[in-house]
Amino acid sequence: MNKLSDKNIENLRICGKILSKSLKEAAAAIKPGISASEIDRIAEKSLRKNGASPSFLNYQSHGSYPFPNSICLSINNEVVHGIPKKDKIIKEGDIVGIDIGAEYKGIYCDMAETRVVGREKSKKDLKLVSVTKEALNEGIKKAVAGNTTGDIGSRIQKYVESHGFSVVRSLVGHGIGRGPHLDPQVPNFGRPGEGEKLENKTAIAIEPMTVAGDYQISTSSDGWTVLTADGTNSAHFEHTILINNNKPEIITK
Repeated sequence: MNKLSDKNIENLRICGKILSKSLKEAAAAIKPGISASEIDRIAEKSLRKNGASPSFLNYQSHGSYPFPNSICLSINNEVVHGIPKKDKIIKEGDIVGIDIGAEYKGIYCDMAETRVVGREKSKKDLKLVSVTKEALNEGIKKAVAGNTTGDIGSRIQKYVESHGFSVVRSLVGHGIGRGPHLDPQVPNFGRPGEGEKLENKTAIAIEPMTVAGDYQISTSSDGWTVLTADGTNSAHFEHTILINNNKPEIITK
């Protein structure tokens, strides 16, 4: 695993504070009628004002074109990687997920959260969001030195499925720190004891992506947005976790 120096860890903590503040500012602006591009503008302005840069902007993966914005904003059946376009308008009752990443002095961190917008909130959507958020907390408990990525994934999967929902299998969490996406992969499913062993002074991004229906997904014609194959709604939460002193430290809290 990619061990971090004490200076790296100091910068990781600063990056996490900046990122958390930016997400909070962007999420506070979410309301019916606002455009996804305006939320993106708010997040980017906050990141840069506080000395970080958006790590998603112009990020390129798997041969796709560079990502055109600073955040991913995904609505309803969009699982992740939604492009915050100007004509993408938030509506009453939408489930809105914001995924945001930052770089500070060569160190990276990620986080995400999902909320249901407005007053007309579906009970099932609220439960989906609540379960996903708590599944992240359950996974974080297993992020200690000596445990494995399978311990994290197993805990998340069991919690989500016990509430009648599914975890996406084709997308996973990841190592982070000196790069935006590093080894190891951190699946949201699996068996205890499987996968890579966790070590002190390393960082990982744990990010359960859950769906109300089947876990199969597809990619939109825009080349980035990931959709549920059956059209059911989705939720996504993420924190960057530092494994240090044999315990999980939530960097993006």
